[in-house]
Amino acid sequence: MQTDKYEYVGFWARLGATLIDTILMALVLFPLLTAIYGSGYWESPEPVQGPADFLLSWVLPALAVIVFWVARQATPGKMLIKARIVDAETGEPIGTGKAIARYFAYLVSTLPLCLGYLWVAFDKRKQGWHDKLAGTVVVRRPWE
Repeated sequence: MQTDKYEYVGFWARLGATLIDTILMALVLFPLLTAIYGSGYWESPEPVQGPADFLLSWVLPALAVIVFWVARQATPGKMLIKARIVDAETGEPIGTGKAIARYFAYLVSTLPLCLGYLWVAFDKRKQGWHDKLAGTVVVRRPWE
């Protein structure tokens, strides 16, 4: 990949993009889950309260993220900071298989105290463990 055309996007910018995505997803999901399960949903100790909960809380977010990555190379938060997820070797857009691998590799980044995400701050290519496992980088044009 030609690095003179792009800069790698660092930890804080990516964290900001993730917060934006989380807020957008919450604005969609919270009213739906409350409408389906009532206000008691938020007080329940159960991790999943039914089929609609599983679909809305787990399946829909995964599908939305993967579709955004494949179709737009970014989630809305990354689009706002002009960042794109690309293949680490070629700089080309990632395909569905790589997007799915990257999504499930988030588990590896999350489990050991989120160290896989913090790795972005110290890696020369600003890759988290999920990026390394999927063969992706997050980039933007320096002048944008």
